[in-house]
Order: sequence, then C-alpha cells, then structure tokens
Amino acid sequence: MLQWLLNWILDGLKHSPEILLFLSLSLGYLIGGIRIGKFQLGGVAGSLLVAVALSVFGVTVDAGVKAVLFALFIYAVGFESGPQFFRSLGVKTLREIFLALFIAVAGLITVVVLAKIFNLDKGLAAGLAAGGLTQSAIMGTASDALSQLGLSADELSKLQSNVTIGYAVTYIFGSLGAIIVCVNILPKIMGRDIRDDAMKAEAEQLNGSLLLGNNQNLALSDISGRLYRITNNIAQTVAQIEQKLNGISVERIKRGNKIIEAAPDTALKAKDIILVVGHRNAMIKAHELFGSEVNSASGMDIIMNTQDVEMRNTRYVGESLKQVLASDEVMKLKHGIYLIAIHRDGQPLNLNDDIHLQLGDIITVYGADSDLKRVIDRIGAPITKSEKTDWIFHGLGLVVGLIIGLIVIRVSGIPITLGAGGGALLSGLIFGWYRSLHQTMGNIPTGALQLLKDFGLAGFVAVVGLSSGLQAINTIREQGLSLFLIGIVVTLLPMILAIYFGKYVLGYKNAAVFAGALSGARSANPAFGEVLNKAGNSTPTNSFAITYALANVFLTLLGPLVVAFV
Repeated sequence: MLQWLLNWILDGLKHSPEILLFLSLSLGYLIGGIRIGKFQLGGVAGSLLVAVALSVFGVTVDAGVKAVLFALFIYAVGFESGPQFFRSLGVKTLREIFLALFIAVAGLITVVVLAKIFNLDKGLAAGLAAGGLTQSAIMGTASDALSQLGLSADELSKLQSNVTIGYAVTYIFGSLGAIIVCVNILPKIMGRDIRDDAMKAEAEQLNGSLLLGNNQNLALSDISGRLYRITNNIAQTVAQIEQKLNGISVERIKRGNKIIEAAPDTALKAKDIILVVGHRNAMIKAHELFGSEVNSASGMDIIMNTQDVEMRNTRYVGESLKQVLASDEVMKLKHGIYLIAIHRDGQPLNLNDDIHLQLGDIITVYGADSDLKRVIDRIGAPITKSEKTDWIFHGLGLVVGLIIGLIVIRVSGIPITLGAGGGALLSGLIFGWYRSLHQTMGNIPTGALQLLKDFGLAGFVAVVGLSSGLQAINTIREQGLSLFLIGIVVTLLPMILAIYFGKYVLGYKNAAVFAGALSGARSANPAFGEVLNKAGNSTPTNSFAITYALANVFLTLLGPLVVAFV
C-alpha cells in the first residue's frame, strides 16, 4: 500500500512538476522567515534550500519556465531602479557611484583570483560571486553566459548546476557577514556611532520642521474648509473677496434654502452661508471678514480631490512659477485650485517663486472636480492611478531586453554577452526611466511589481534547485567546507576594503550615511534593515537608494564577467 501511494505521488509530480515549484516557495518562505538573533535566511535562499531537498523526487521543471521567471524578475528590478539609477549619474552622487563601482570591481577581482588559486570552474566561481556578494541575479546572468560558450549539453548542465552549488554554500554567510560589517566593523573603523550620526544628520536636514512617516498627517493641515454665515456688511463680489484674501476661494453659497453659483461676479449678502476653502493663514483673516462660523449646513458639502498632472503646455515652459501664477490667463483659471507639489524626474522640488517649469514636470493640484478639470485641460494630461498593468508598454520592454540579450561580442576570442538577464535588466532601466518622465504610460501597481520580483526570483532559484539539487548535494559533500571558507573571504574582503576607500578616498564622515551606502552597494537588504534599526531614523535611506540601484546593475553584470575571466 505504501509503495503504491509513493508511486502514485511520483507519477502525479512528473505530470504536474509545478506542485513542487509552489511547495518550494511555500516552505522556503516559511523557513526563510525564521529569525535567529539578527540573522534571517530570507525567502529566496529558503526556497532554494527546500527545492534542493525536494530534488530527491527526481522531478524537473521545464527550462523555459526558469527563463520566463528570471526575465520577469530582472526586468522588474531594472524598471524600479531605472529613475534612481539615471538620476544618480551626476556630480552630486559621484561618491556613491564610485563606492558601488569599487565594491563590484573588488568583488570581481576577489572571485577571479580565488577561483584561479583553488581551481574552481566557471560555474562554481559564478555561484561563489552570487552567494558571497548576495546578488542572486548573478546566477541568472552567469547561466545565460555559460549557455553562449558552445559547450556540450552535459558540460553546460554541470557548470550551471555548480552555479547553484556555489550560491547555496556561500549565501548564508554572505547575508550575515554584510550585517556584521555594516553594523559592527564600519563604526569601529570610522570611530563614530551610527545612531549619533543619524540623529545629527536628521536635525540638520529638518531645520526645525517635522518629519512625517507613513499614514501620518499634521494636525494643523495647511489647506482646510470652513462654513461661515455672513454677519458683516461686506457688499463685495466673490472675485473681490478672493483678491482681497489671497489664498482662499468661495466654493459654494447658500442663500435662504437655495444653493447659488459662486461665480466671480456673484455679490455676497448678509446671512449668506458660504463654504470657503484655503490656506490656514488666509482662513484666519476670512473669519475676521465674514463673521461667525457654522458647524454644518445641508447641501454645502463638496468633494475635493488631489490630482497629479504631467506638464505638456509649452506656453509655460521656461517661465518661473511666479510669472506663471501672475499671468492673466492663470489668474482666471486658478479659482479653487491649490498647488500642492511639483516633482521633476521623480524628485520633489521646493515650492518657491524661482522654480522654472519644464516639460514632464508632475504638478500636484488640489480642488473640486469641476475646478480641476478646467485647469488640467490647460496644463497637460492627468495621471490616472490604476490597478491595471500597462502590458503594451511592459511587454515591449521585455521583448527589447531579450533581443539585447541575444547580442554576443567577442573580445580576443572571449564571448561577452549580457544574456537574457542582463538585457532585460538594461531594458528595465531604460523603460523605468522613460516611465518616470512620461507617467501617463507604463503603469504598473506597486503590488504587481513586487509580485514580479518576489515570484520571479524565488521561482527561478526554485526551478534551479529542483533541476540541479541532487548533483549539488553530492558536490557539497565533496568540497562544501572549502567553498564556505572561500565565500567568507568573498563576503568580507571587498566590504572592508570599501570602508577604507570610502573613509580616506571618498571622504565619508557620517557613519549612518556611509553604512546605508555600503549596504546598498552590496545589495544587502538584511544589512540595510539592521542599519536602519541602529540609526533610529531614515538618514541612511537616501545613500542606500542610490548605491542599491547601481548595485543591481553592477553586481548583476558580474555574472558574464566571471564566466569570461575564470
């Protein structure tokens, strides 16, 4: 009976190998979520280990599934990092660029030298880079590069399996070692405390203002609405009132039991109930002008919305915000409209009169729907928030990336190629950057993007584990300890060298900022989490975001380079 049940299970798994794929993800994320002290394995490494264990069933998943999953993951990473990546390529962030580049080059040299010394093949060396530097994407780009070498099917399978072996043996310390270096070793070498430097930096940046977290709002909001019953004899029109009290708008008027239009030439009368919306400082003066405030009045509520608009009107391009707001056309348009923010290339601008508008600026305005429509038509195109993914845009992005991955350039007889992974990453960067400039296209909800990254990478390594697990187990038995020790060197040496490089060459002074940059340059999310805990605020985030975006490119491209030079 037991044998029959086992045969039935094996037969079912062979017909539906996807069962083991999803079981690897489920159990892998369960195991990966277990925290031991400050160390947490993570869902990707957990999925790989479970898949290796499940490989004893001898069931493999089609290689095409692996290729699709990795393409989705790496494109999503590039798309998310694209805006920050291209913004980081400037004078202001040269320090972060050089740090990320230094880590990548030091990591490459370390792996290549150790591979030569210990006679590691191309597969083991690539896996050593992926695990020791905790950049799982190297597994995919290295596997793609190996497939371009013209090897026999057996040799290619062996080398690609060895990529998994090297990764599996070295990944655990790769994560743990990055935490130790960023949180413990860096402050000692710098002679500074992460929390103290984080608090100092935050105080300098805020300059006395308040920092809001997620789901937090100021109790005293800048824009508010009030109902007033006119008790003073003002005898002025809506336009005259709004001109006199710059920063408010009369949105609705109730005279007796009748709602009347709040047109510019409508004269206000005693006993009228009016709905006034405006900036807080102007509302104080409104109270003095109109009289008593009313708690409520039927028919006087209106819905106010916040809308992002992409600037497309060339008439205003190049003009200062002061000039635009003072123009006769805008003066007629801006009734009931409040400027909340302006973003350029994904970054908020400080609202002041000297801002010169550019095509593609994202202007955030607040007001009633009727007022918003009137203004949006003159500014450009509204950016509609949607839960749907623009697969016309992203499908094209993946096609472009995969085509780039087919290109092979030979240097001194050595084939150099980005492969499908590197091509999809480059395409994702470009399409993500383009989306940041033209936000009316290429929509993808945050949750959908996260699903592509999580399922793409974890699914990819799970397929690799199921296909190569048995061979991996046998090889680990033979040389697992030596690989583990080599992996320790690959993890620690580039980071320690980078600390001295950052301190004495790049001139990092703030330990919190430096720790964030270092964890990002190593693409070490667990280390960054511990740095944030140590800092107690978000000071390390900006430097991390820049180097992390760069590391996703630089470290991922190590895959074909390791294959080429080992």
